[in-house]
Amino acid sequence: MRRFCFPKLRLSRIMGLIQFILGGLVIIVSLSSLFRFYSAGFFLENEDICRQFYGPSDGVMGFDVQALSARVGEVLEKMEALQDKLEATVNLIDKNKEASNGGSISKLEYKKFLEEEVIQPLYSAHIALRQIRLPKVEGLGNNTTVREEPLINTFIIEEIRKYLSPKENRIGKINIYGTEKIYNTIGHACVLMKKELEEYMDYDIASYCKDDWNLAQKLMINGCDPLPRRRCLTRASKLYKKPYPINESLWKLPDGGNVRWSNYQCRNFECLSSKNPKRGYSKCTGCFEMEKEKLKWITNTSLVVDFLIKDVLAIKPAEIRIGLDFGVGTGTFAARMREQNVTIISTALNLGAPFNEMIALRGLIPLYVTLNQRLPFFDNTMDLIHTTGFMDGWIDLQLMDFILFDWDRILRPGGLLWIDRFFCKKKDLDDYMYMFLQFRYKKHKWVTFTKSKDEVFLSAVLEKPPRSL
Repeated sequence: MRRFCFPKLRLSRIMGLIQFILGGLVIIVSLSSLFRFYSAGFFLENEDICRQFYGPSDGVMGFDVQALSARVGEVLEKMEALQDKLEATVNLIDKNKEASNGGSISKLEYKKFLEEEVIQPLYSAHIALRQIRLPKVEGLGNNTTVREEPLINTFIIEEIRKYLSPKENRIGKINIYGTEKIYNTIGHACVLMKKELEEYMDYDIASYCKDDWNLAQKLMINGCDPLPRRRCLTRASKLYKKPYPINESLWKLPDGGNVRWSNYQCRNFECLSSKNPKRGYSKCTGCFEMEKEKLKWITNTSLVVDFLIKDVLAIKPAEIRIGLDFGVGTGTFAARMREQNVTIISTALNLGAPFNEMIALRGLIPLYVTLNQRLPFFDNTMDLIHTTGFMDGWIDLQLMDFILFDWDRILRPGGLLWIDRFFCKKKDLDDYMYMFLQFRYKKHKWVTFTKSKDEVFLSAVLEKPPRSL
């Protein structure tokens, strides 16, 4: 067998070569960084660009310059540390060579040295550099602006970065919130709304709060959530009367004097009738009309996607006791379930109408949360999660993934997920079906129905499997 002989290289020459290569990589990385800054307009004489990067608060127009500087500094420190280590190693080897009158390094040792002391540190610096994000133009139509996700350069863990990155609407339109994207919340988005947050927290301690619930809701919807607590007294209607008794309140329109109407287009419940085109909201048409609401979930319809409460409860007799209704409405689903001795908490936002007040005045429980927020329930506690009319085909798939995993977290083993009239584009149905089926829930009901030429309904009742460790 022929043996291949490798020429023995002097270690000092090898290390010199490594230093030369490293120096070239540093130059390439530096040029790449400069090119990215140039592409962003950093070196142009443009006042808008300057304001984007500089300012007294180190956070202008939603971009955190301080975090960017820290991330670039981190990469430079890694490169400098690598160079210092290589130079120290070369000096040490030279001293050892003089003491031992020569010597060489084996191929295996050379390979190990390159992997551990050169390649891995360079890879780490490379990843850190690629994580840096520069401002970009975002928005829909003419409503565009140059901004970036707040504090994005502060975080290294990719899952955090994915979580806090705004999720744009798939259909390219303004969603039910009145925004073009959804912000998941860890408090970071308050940086983007500094002016609004300061206005919200500007009050006289122990005095009455301003009638600014709409400002608070705007902050929540745009990701500044949960809001800070305030030390002021909440205002109530001057005409507030005691609510109706529970047996009466479930199906009777409340007294309008119990609502603060100053920030709505309507000034009473009668104005919210579906017959009024100027009522101020578009979702849940007719949900303030009790005669129409009484028919939901108990009367058969011509649509196969409309499941009845009695049929769903029959899947788990006497097992459904508590649950969550995640959608838009005035609490009718919770009212019907209450008649079956099931306690349902209804999520609600006041999007053009007093949905929260309506639910509470009916003697039910409103939960004032957005799609952005992690649900305030402990793991494996809910018997049922019902969703309708809100989380539909406009939603970003990654956002839906976070939401569904949160629902799975709070739903107990054997609990039911009731997807009620979810609709989307036909071309997107397979994507959404995968989102629901990825958890391998047991199918009790699964129906699709054509809504229009391009859209389709999906209704399903799925059971969470046990996952014992």
